[in-house]
Amino acid sequence: MAEQTAAQSELAILIVQSLNLEDLQPGQIDPDAALFGGELGLDSIDALEVALAVSKQYGFQLRSDNPDNRAIFASLRSLAEHIEKHRAAA
Repeated sequence: MAEQTAAQSELAILIVQSLNLEDLQPGQIDPDAALFGGELGLDSIDALEVALAVSKQYGFQLRSDNPDNRAIFASLRSLAEHIEKHRAAA
């Protein structure tokens, strides 16, 4: 498993807290593993919860009609990179 960057670690904590994943430590989320349909077992409702938490935490919306959502939500790494891009632009 690759080591998490500071931004990925911050996001992993947000995901674990917002989804109440009590059996999972944020550091256990592999930055390159699939967030949805993989080991974490997250689904589309979880994606909405994560999007809401990201909106509150980082001040920009992840829109449900974005055609790039599959790529954005592919992994912790891709979601963190997307947030950093849009967070910097805000």
